[in-house]
Amino acid sequence: MKDSSNHKNAIVLAASDPSDSHTSYHLPTLKGTKLQELQTFNHSLRSACLSRRQTEDDSLTTDCPRCGSTSVRLQEDFNSSVGKHLRGATFVSSRSRRFVQRMKVVWKCVRFLPVVLCVLYFVSPSLRYFVKYIHMERCSLKSAKELILDNSVDASLDLVSRNDVQTCTYWRAPIIWEGMFDPEIYDETHKKKGSSVALVVFAVGRYLEAYLDTFLNSSERYFMLDLPVTYYVFTDRPAKVPPLKLPPHRSMKVMRVEKHARWQDVSMMRMKTISDAIKTDIKHRCTYVFCFDVDQEFTGRFGSEALGDSVALLHTYYFDLPKMLYTYDHNPESKAYMETGDLYYHAAVFGGTWESVKALVDACHQGIMEDKRNRVEALWHDESHLNKYLWIHKPSRVLSPEYCWDPLSGKNGVVRVQRLVWAPKQYKKLRAP
Repeated sequence: MKDSSNHKNAIVLAASDPSDSHTSYHLPTLKGTKLQELQTFNHSLRSACLSRRQTEDDSLTTDCPRCGSTSVRLQEDFNSSVGKHLRGATFVSSRSRRFVQRMKVVWKCVRFLPVVLCVLYFVSPSLRYFVKYIHMERCSLKSAKELILDNSVDASLDLVSRNDVQTCTYWRAPIIWEGMFDPEIYDETHKKKGSSVALVVFAVGRYLEAYLDTFLNSSERYFMLDLPVTYYVFTDRPAKVPPLKLPPHRSMKVMRVEKHARWQDVSMMRMKTISDAIKTDIKHRCTYVFCFDVDQEFTGRFGSEALGDSVALLHTYYFDLPKMLYTYDHNPESKAYMETGDLYYHAAVFGGTWESVKALVDACHQGIMEDKRNRVEALWHDESHLNKYLWIHKPSRVLSPEYCWDPLSGKNGVVRVQRLVWAPKQYKKLRAP
């Protein structure tokens, strides 16, 4: 609430001595009869006092009793009116402050409503029973040739083979599910193109011992097996990275990064690190980049069908929910603010060509740093910024939750293959100071 004494919106009324230019009353703008009354009082008071100045004696009661009594009476009326309106302004100001405080409380409740609804969804069987009848959208395209065609082989996708799930977006990007593609066609196409992939992963603090070995060894069994792959492992303790036996067309680079005090900062600041690595190294070696959280394990083929210009992943817990339950950041003060969106993406996996990934991480880092300067933090940190970017810059390819699945979700009906699964979370142990 702005100060009611703003000079642009005030009437300045003379005090008892009009010769004193430093004494005045500043009142909130008044309208109608009250304004006219005050203006009349002010004019009369000034006229009476000017008449007093024309006399040789300053005593109004001696030489000009009528003028003096009139001036005194006008002064009393004026002071009474001023006091009345000042008290009214104070009351209005106090009531306005209470209203603003109440609205702030209401706004906080609105911001966290999607989070509360999601919690209720997962703990309330009756709510889950109702939501399951809200069906996912379905692909409106009759043929894959109508897609934006990230590459020519996408024309071979069978969009109608999975009528139980959404297989394309309204901007004509494919959503990749098991049963839609022929893996051999994709592998041969990318080998002929000379595609190569950078796998980026961060293992900082206790996450290194807890997850990295399982992640790397499982990726060697399932990740892009027919293509050249370079692992980029970012850690605060390079000497502790477990050895990995690799074939000739696969290699690993271990790079040191700073360990931040808060895990949220580790997650958010990785965007800048990825951008720097692409600029100095990756773009000279690889055509595609995929970024992963380390607390995951590959359990099935994660192949070249996932490669595209800009690749996003549907979140396990939101892909089949109505949009009203998506937990976008609803704080207007954050650069990640979203009133609504298309889909909800998981930041545990994202990728694309090195050019597209660099554009994404640069934009996310810029938003994160602006939030820091404004003392704001997005609801889901870098994931909130990623969702904002992908809402504005639509991905050309979307991966189904098969490519990052939580087996404990209880929603295994539509997921025929679990290609990458969440490892058991140990947040209390791993995120402790």
